[in-house]
This record gives sequence, C-alpha cells and structure tokens, in this order.
Amino acid sequence: MNADIVTLKTHTKASSNSLNGVDRKKGKMYFVNSMSEYQAHFRCIDKDCSETYPVDEIIYRCRKCNNLLDVQHDMNMLAKKTPEKWRELFDSRYRKQSWPFGSGVWGKKEWVLPSIADENIVSMYEGCTNLFWAERFGKQVGVKDLWIKMCGNSHTGSFKDLGMTVLVSAVNQMISDNVSIPAVACASTGDTSAALAAYCASAGIPSIVFLPKNKVSIAQLIQPISNGALVLSLDTDFDGCMEMVQRITSEHNIYLANSINSLRIEGQKTVSIELCQQFDWEVPDWVIIPGGNLGNVSALGKGFLMMYELGIIKKLPRIVCAQAQNANPLYLSFLKGFKEFTPVKAKKTLANAIQIGNPVSINKAISILKQFEGIVEQASENELSHASAMADRTGTFNCPHTGVALAVFLKLLDRKVISTKEKIVVISTAHGLKFVEFKSGYHKSAIEGVSSELNNIPVELPNDYKTVRDAIQRRIPVQ
Repeated sequence: MNADIVTLKTHTKASSNSLNGVDRKKGKMYFVNSMSEYQAHFRCIDKDCSETYPVDEIIYRCRKCNNLLDVQHDMNMLAKKTPEKWRELFDSRYRKQSWPFGSGVWGKKEWVLPSIADENIVSMYEGCTNLFWAERFGKQVGVKDLWIKMCGNSHTGSFKDLGMTVLVSAVNQMISDNVSIPAVACASTGDTSAALAAYCASAGIPSIVFLPKNKVSIAQLIQPISNGALVLSLDTDFDGCMEMVQRITSEHNIYLANSINSLRIEGQKTVSIELCQQFDWEVPDWVIIPGGNLGNVSALGKGFLMMYELGIIKKLPRIVCAQAQNANPLYLSFLKGFKEFTPVKAKKTLANAIQIGNPVSINKAISILKQFEGIVEQASENELSHASAMADRTGTFNCPHTGVALAVFLKLLDRKVISTKEKIVVISTAHGLKFVEFKSGYHKSAIEGVSSELNNIPVELPNDYKTVRDAIQRRIPVQ
C-alpha cells in the first residue's frame, strides 16, 4: 500500500488528525503523517538511569545499562482531558466501524501509540472480547461475582493479537518512512508466532518464527505456516529459541517482536482498560492471569496505573500471577519476598505457552506485583487440568493456561485469601480450540499424572432403538 494514499473503501472513516483532503473525482483520500498532540517515547525502566529514546527507533534495551525499556506517555498532556471526557471518548468508539477506532486497542490510540498515522495501522479489529459472567461455575464454588475475560476470542485465537497490532503497525510506519526492515521475527511457544504471522501477512511484511521442536500444538504450528511465515523449528526449548532470535535480530536488521519489545505491552495493557470499561468503569477486586514470560502481568498493571493516575478509576485491584508448577521461577522468587530471582530449567507442562524458566519481563512483573499487593501461586498438572475441565462443564472451552489461572483461583478461594463476596476476573489467554490434544488427552484419560475425574467420552452403540434409549436413560432420566 502506498503510505500516502488509500482508497475510500479501505477505511470507513479517516482520522481527524491525519486526513489532508479528498479527491472526489479519483475517489481517494490523501493522508499526511501529522503530529499528534499526544506523544510517547521509550524510557529505561531503571529509575537510576531513565535514558530515553524515540519510539520509532529500533531498540529493545537501554544502551547505557542494558535494562528493558518502557513506553512512557506525556501524562501531563493526557491529564488536560477530564476523566469524564476520556470515558466518553472511549465509549463512543467501542466496537464501532470507524477506522481504526473500532479496535479494542486503537480505540485507545492516544494511550497506546498516538503518533502513528492511521493509514499505517495494521488492525483486524482485535480486542472487544467477551467479559463472560461465569455464573454457574461461580455458584459451584460459592462466588457470585466471577468473570472470565475471554481474550482468546480474537483474530488468531489469543491475547497476543493485542500487542502484535501495535508492533506490526509501528514496523509498517517505519517502513513507510524508509527504514530498512526486511522482516520481523519472534521466538514462540505458539500464540505469539500465530499473531505475528497473521499481522505481517496482512501488512505484506515477511515474518520469521522460531519454535521449539515438538513442543507446539498442531493448531498453533499450522497458523504461521498458513500465513506464509518462515517457520524455524529448533531442537531446543523456548528459552533456547529466545536466545537465538535475540542474537539474530541484534546482528541483522530484522525486527524483534517478542515482549522484550515494549511496544507489545502497549497493546496488551488495553485488556485492563477494556474490562473496566465493560464494568461501566468499575474496578474488580482481583485479576488473575497466567504468567510465563511475564509481559502480560506488567501490561495489565500498566493499564490500571494509567487509568488511576488520570482519575478514570478510583482504586487498584490486586493482581495474581498464576504459574505452572513445572515452570515457576516467579513463584519461587515470591516465596522469598522477591529478594532474589533465579531462572529455572522449565519442565514439560500442559500449559506450554508458559513453559518458560527465564522470563524476559521479570523485573517489570515484580515491580507491578509490588505496587498491586500482588500474589504468585502455582498449579500442578492435575490441578490445571481439573480446573479447566470443571469450567468447561459450565459452558466455556478454555486453554490449559486459563486452567492454571482457574486452579490458582480455586486454591486462593479455598485458603480464604480471596473472599466469596469479591469481584474476581480471570484472564483467559487463548481459545481452547488451539489445544485440542490437551482436551482429547484429558477426556481419554491419556495424560500421565492427571486423574481425569471429569472426563466425558463418546458412548459407542449399535444402531438399535432400545440400546440407544437405555443408554440415554442411564445418563439422563426421560419419560
């Protein structure tokens, strides 16, 4: 696509800050990359350093101290708009067909990446996912106000779309500004690679994904293959893939798309903004989220902190990071009061997307958890499988990572850390259809160490009326 001209049919409505004019004879709208009144930049997360860099610079770590970067917004400028005006603006855009603001991410553009030109945004109307009232599941455990934020109800089936729309849009903007970026690459256990491949395919940008061999579900593997990515299946684990992609991108002008890149966090933080919006701008008491590379923990916290600082919300929730017992370095650090952190060799877990022993966002995550009176808890393979199946019996179809969060919710509820009277949101990170091997293995009682007490298998019968009727009556009394 030409960076300066787009056809009328491409966008329903042009941004007021980028529209330069309309040629009615040619049926085209002309855009210019005008400066937004809102600005953002990269800043080192080390408060003793605080080096800053432009957001359109290819940089992932501070050149001075090697710490991660964060996207910092001009909060003084944002504060010139009242909380009521921000709420009205976001509500007026929500799920509307007005490019690009109907997206759950780009409907908050001023808080995400304000300077990007609308015509360079690569969006599939991600976000705006269901905040599901888990009424029946909640009743079974004595909780009335239990909600599941269904982030897997997105274009590629996971919350990764929220961050990838921002990152790929930023790359698209840089390419339009004549920056040489031949491809975008990521290490992944599945979901990140699917999102990267889809958004890059939409933008016409080559993508490269590094996957650990035989550690990704078929559904997750076929997504980047179908979207035309260069798929590299390495004989290592995720941490090994992460080391490789960082080396490749540091030595070549290939752009890095993992959550070490803080542009991803800007999209993912809209989950916390959106769920408050769905509660009519009320704040839940608890938010429970699965944690692997830990970018999502820091992203959720960042969204809540921005709303709090700008007066959109009046309190902060408590955040719980749920880890698989087989990949639990943050949990082990939490037990020691976060006084030290030691990476671990992650063992195989059914929640393979969080099978990470050396998370890159560890410092950001610990900082957020400290600010939110955070808790870290773990779940065994049996606990996550049972919790997932238990929730499925009430109408969901959740991924094993959501099973980790649900299992942790049940454990904290049982220990009375969480009250039955509180409002709890569990973040569901991916769609269950991406993990049919996990679901199938559970119901066939084929997963070692998992009891499968809620399994449900087909009843094979001859095509005989009496036999079929008797089988139904044994399960469901009928007259």
